Amino acid sequence: MRAALFVTCVTDALYPRTGIAVVRLLERLGVGVDFPAAQSCCGQPQYNTGYRYETEPLMRRTARAFAGHEYVVTPSGSCAAMIREHYPRIGRKAAAEGRGSELAEAAAALAPRVYELTEFLVDVLGVTDVGAYFPHTVTYHPSCHGLRGLGLGDRPRRLLAAVKGLDLVELPGAEECCGFGGTFAVKNPDVSTAMGTDKITAAAGTGAQVLCGADNSCLAHLGGLLRRADSPLRTLHLAEILAATEEEPLT
Repeated sequence: MRAALFVTCVTDALYPRTGIAVVRLLERLGVGVDFPAAQSCCGQPQYNTGYRYETEPLMRRTARAFAGHEYVVTPSGSCAAMIREHYPRIGRKAAAEGRGSELAEAAAALAPRVYELTEFLVDVLGVTDVGAYFPHTVTYHPSCHGLRGLGLGDRPRRLLAAVKGLDLVELPGAEECCGFGGTFAVKNPDVSTAMGTDKITAAAGTGAQVLCGADNSCLAHLGGLLRRADSPLRTLHLAEILAATEEEPLT
């Protein structure tokens, strides 16, 4: 089996270790990984800000970049939800405006092949124990797009619970938004900061050493608040935990 990695802008620019971890994890599980060099932003920032027409060229580019790949895996529920939920909507609106069916056809071809990482592991590969080893206490924050948009449910927690040495503790108010929300944090910084502060306060109260998430955008927001608070709690993407083993521990 082979899969294409959609690494996402945030991971590529700020958290390359997450992308490396995804490749390392998938290859350990017997999946060959391709990285289409033509991939770029999926257009979510533009679309969320109301620039639908400016999103369309990025949608076309993404569809072309991943054409021919049976599975497209991304370590971001946010970007997966953009392609699976919003690309078809953009295509339908373009068709309704009399601009042809090209975008709708591109969305229909790509959307069903896109999987958030935990979906791919649990639903496609059929695994929850990926052979990981991470001897730390961890609490998990489910990001809104993965929780509400994709309906990831307990997949991330099942994967974490199977990690050898890991002590998983529940996060109070886990399903509450952390306040990032992409451009929401830019437009409403005070509200965003207050929501994020509530989240890191709850996480610190669990006694965990690591606040884990499956979206680096949320982790960037929470990690910044933790650093400003001089908290010993660190943020870490789920993929990096799952990629760690006794032979190759996370460094």
